[in-house]
Amino acid sequence: MIESKAWDWSKNESSSWLVPSIETCYLSEVWRSKGFNKFLDLGCGLGRHSIYLAKKGFEVNAVDLSDYGVNHLKKWAKEEQLNIDAQVCDMLNLPFEDNTFDCIIAYNVIYHTDTEGFIKALNEIKRVLKDNGELFITLISKNTWSYQSAEKYKRVDDNTILRDEHETEKDVPHFYVDIEDIKRYFIDFDFVKIPVEETEYNMDNTKYFSKHFKLIVSKK
Repeated sequence: MIESKAWDWSKNESSSWLVPSIETCYLSEVWRSKGFNKFLDLGCGLGRHSIYLAKKGFEVNAVDLSDYGVNHLKKWAKEEQLNIDAQVCDMLNLPFEDNTFDCIIAYNVIYHTDTEGFIKALNEIKRVLKDNGELFITLISKNTWSYQSAEKYKRVDDNTILRDEHETEKDVPHFYVDIEDIKRYFIDFDFVKIPVEETEYNMDNTKYFSKHFKLIVSKK
């Protein structure tokens, strides 16, 4: 199994990573209506989802492999006077008891590993998520240009390559899936929302398109 590697957030120049995803806005309302309270931001980055959900009244834990990201979140939370438990850890070994969380977000996170690491990370999510708890997760599609052009990169296994086009994620592994992979890996979950493959384009160079699946699943 490949060693986990953190994003280098010190090289980030995009303010988009400080703005919560639109799905988080939706999920905060849905999860609150279901009585969910204890939330894990898995791979919190700079903390955008943690801050948003803490403001919505959730009890927030946040973890990331990046010291820079976790320290940024801690400083941000202090400025906002929010109580967020943020710590550095590897997604392959989460420091929480079984059945701890009502809901988890893993946004552009657990595909930063190889196949063995992905399975282990998903098992850790299942372990710390309560029965009937929900996970929102994004996964990168095999239809993405980088996987289609995998000969340009070092291949780790059939689903994984090392990419180097962004300074923040230089040599960070990327694990890719298709629908059949999703069905196989998420056998222990019910699909709250059918997986949707969405495309994002780089408007400066449109050949660099990215396709992701967005899933909302419930632990059986």
